[in-house]
Amino acid sequence: AMRSDFVANVSHEIRTPITVIAGFAETMLSLELDEAARREYLESILRQSQTMQRLVDDLLLLSSLESGTDELVEERVDARRLLETLLDEARALSQGRHALELALDGPRWIVAAPGEIESAVRNLVTNAIRYTPDGGHITIGWRVSDSEGRISVRDTGIGIAPEHLPRLTERFYRVDRGRSRASGGTGLGLAIVKRIVHRHQ
Repeated sequence: AMRSDFVANVSHEIRTPITVIAGFAETMLSLELDEAARREYLESILRQSQTMQRLVDDLLLLSSLESGTDELVEERVDARRLLETLLDEARALSQGRHALELALDGPRWIVAAPGEIESAVRNLVTNAIRYTPDGGHITIGWRVSDSEGRISVRDTGIGIAPEHLPRLTERFYRVDRGRSRASGGTGLGLAIVKRIVHRHQ
């Protein structure tokens, strides 16, 4: 049943961008368009193809994480530099709509798979920006508590009703389908975060 749901969900997620791309391409082939309209259609095609690319990238990453065939290769990672880089990315994505800050109180170096830790935190930060209204506040934190390193992403966003919390890390589970799709999410981000966190114990 899970496999069947997964295939249905992937098909559903891919159908929308494919329909848009096909529609715009067909229009461009059948109508004489001025330069402005042609450019607008091409930009829409590009955006939808990027949506499909993100979905394929996330599916491949999730598949790799779930198969467990890739050995966890850990090395020393400069946690502060990593979080500062992700903060810069977040500022570019936010375009001044949010107040963003770092709260760094942990050691500079950690041992982790650098690409995986970066992917996990990026997914959380991207979600925070997507679901925090303009003027909101987002904090990326790093501290040690009870001998455990804790990276956190806090925001003043729209929040999540308690009944949705147990299912948040399921593939393609969406609290609000319309809002999620409009914001460009693939529905796989938190599933990826969960697998990475488990791999790092």
